[in-house]
Amino acid sequence: MEKQNRSGVSRRDFLGSATAGVLTASFYRGGVLATSSSASFGERQGWWMKQPIRWIQTNLRVTDAALDPEKLIDAIAGFDCNTLLIDMGGIFAFYPSQVPFHRVSPYMPKGQDTFGEVLRLAHARSIRVIGRFDFSKAHKDAYIAHHDWFFLKLNGEPAIYNGLYATCVNGGWYQEEAVEILNEALDRYEVDGLFFNMFGNSARDYSGNPLGLCHCQNCERLFWQQFHRGIPEVPDVDYEAFMRNATVVVSRTVRSLIKARRPEAALVGTGVGDMVYSESNTAVNRPLPLWPYSASDNANRGRNTYPQRAVINSCMCFIDFPWRFAMVPPAEIATRLWQNVANGGVPTFTVHGTLAEQGDRTALEIARPIFRQVKEHQKYYVGQYPVARVLLLGAGQRGFPGDEDAYRGFFRLLSEEHVPFGVVDNLDWLGKREVDLVVATGTVPNELNEWVSNGGHLLVAGPTEPPMNMGKVVKLWKDPVGAYFRIRDKAMFPSMKDIDIVFMYGDYLQVDAKGSITFIPPAMFGPPELVDIDWKDTEDPGLIVTDYGEGKIAWLPWDLGTLYYRHGSVAHALLIHDLIDYLLPQGRQLRTNAHPLVDITLMKQGDHHLIHLVNISGHSDTAYFKAVGMSNIEVEVKGSFHSAHVVMSGADLAVSYSGGYTGFVVPTLADYELIDLG
Repeated sequence: MEKQNRSGVSRRDFLGSATAGVLTASFYRGGVLATSSSASFGERQGWWMKQPIRWIQTNLRVTDAALDPEKLIDAIAGFDCNTLLIDMGGIFAFYPSQVPFHRVSPYMPKGQDTFGEVLRLAHARSIRVIGRFDFSKAHKDAYIAHHDWFFLKLNGEPAIYNGLYATCVNGGWYQEEAVEILNEALDRYEVDGLFFNMFGNSARDYSGNPLGLCHCQNCERLFWQQFHRGIPEVPDVDYEAFMRNATVVVSRTVRSLIKARRPEAALVGTGVGDMVYSESNTAVNRPLPLWPYSASDNANRGRNTYPQRAVINSCMCFIDFPWRFAMVPPAEIATRLWQNVANGGVPTFTVHGTLAEQGDRTALEIARPIFRQVKEHQKYYVGQYPVARVLLLGAGQRGFPGDEDAYRGFFRLLSEEHVPFGVVDNLDWLGKREVDLVVATGTVPNELNEWVSNGGHLLVAGPTEPPMNMGKVVKLWKDPVGAYFRIRDKAMFPSMKDIDIVFMYGDYLQVDAKGSITFIPPAMFGPPELVDIDWKDTEDPGLIVTDYGEGKIAWLPWDLGTLYYRHGSVAHALLIHDLIDYLLPQGRQLRTNAHPLVDITLMKQGDHHLIHLVNISGHSDTAYFKAVGMSNIEVEVKGSFHSAHVVMSGADLAVSYSGGYTGFVVPTLADYELIDLG
């Protein structure tokens, strides 16, 4: 007989409702529940979209089950936090669970319900509580009793880390035991939401060791049924689709369960969740350069890709997993928090253990006043939505196929150019949002054909041919060392009056077409006496611009984005500056004399527009320092506005209107400022 859970609903019923409407174009990223497409723009909004949020996450150790709940909530309330993410169960239960194999923390005092008491005290002080679960690992007794619940390596051995056994998303731990655990938890506790860490099969353990692919009997059987072959040695397209779909099925199961039992509770995760979750973090071995736009990147793409979901980009305060109590520079913490709120996200701060036990309190001391400021002006930090009319297609580990360095290069360029832009990982915005220009650094989706034909403008940068007829491909040049492009049309590129050539490296796709920028193949570059004596200009285009239906396409068939990300060439920046102006004949949404390291975003809240300025001038190579103060920043915003209010200082600014733009001057900028335009 089918096993019944505590609500009287069988696992089969849950799985049946979960798979209905599962999106096939789904993915698993970042250790959270995920699908690649957002739901409709008309979703019912929960508390997470209607109330301001100031979020602290405490990742507890098993020993922290002995904490004093009253002291913990005193500390959280003293931080002006109104939403707490705290451990509830999974690897260890922080409440007296009765589900078999759900190990209760042995450090929890007899008779104490740590999570339950934290929840009661938090709710008494109007602090919402998100319960954290981790079903990615379980204990040896569960493995002995149910081998089929667990991840098995190619040699048939389990994946063990610090005495814990990795589970498999296709096994009974996820598909049966997790349902029992969640039913018990939702029966007992009126949680405001649930978060799931490391959901699905991990590729590596916490030390970075690769685990390979799961070869448990469930995976072997299900993969054979779907693809009529054994599990491959390394992930291929079929295997990736197999694991994505398996994760989505269980994700939908979890969502159905939560919404059936606690309809007002939020599910924290990407596609199937009510909140988009990401992290801004560091690692000691992460390749340089540092990415100072980490929080802007995550919050921007979350808010624009999933406009009907709250954005939780967690500011991870520690250096790396092995050093969870050593803090990153305070200025880096401040930058991340301000970038979060500037992009319509939530101030989100994560520590390991309790606030009182931090051996390095510098992160706490920089975050605390920011939480206080956000609370003082909290009416501005809810209900913001992006109105940028330029979209950048996400690429790399998330979004559309393409190189992450190329994507980051254009992210930097647009930010430094102060072009309000939104990052999107899907095409759900088509037909639902006014967009003047789309920038693509990798594969251009076929669906953009119709959008461009109907009047859209598209900028493509990369040696991948777009799905529009831009000319016959002649040759792919692989890393032509010493190559250049010549700027032929100075009228199109007025900022480059003193620059005739720009350097290029990386692949170049030669196309039979005409262009205002032309290719100069490699020539001799040494010894000095022979430099470029064999220089030969060509007519081969480095930029192809064409009308396409009622729209326009500009294609740079080379990787300018990666070059700018790695080298920051002024010539490349000026080229894009003029090309953007060419592709926005009605003008930019915002014009300013602000320093390039002032990250500016344009949002809307009701009838007001909000302009956020985040000063990231304190970033220098591998360090973060206090931002350099700036003054007299001139800003012009397209449209007619009657007032400009500087929120942090409480001052009203004089406004002027000319040529379709409202202008004002921001007198000073420390690390962050917010302008309310009415």
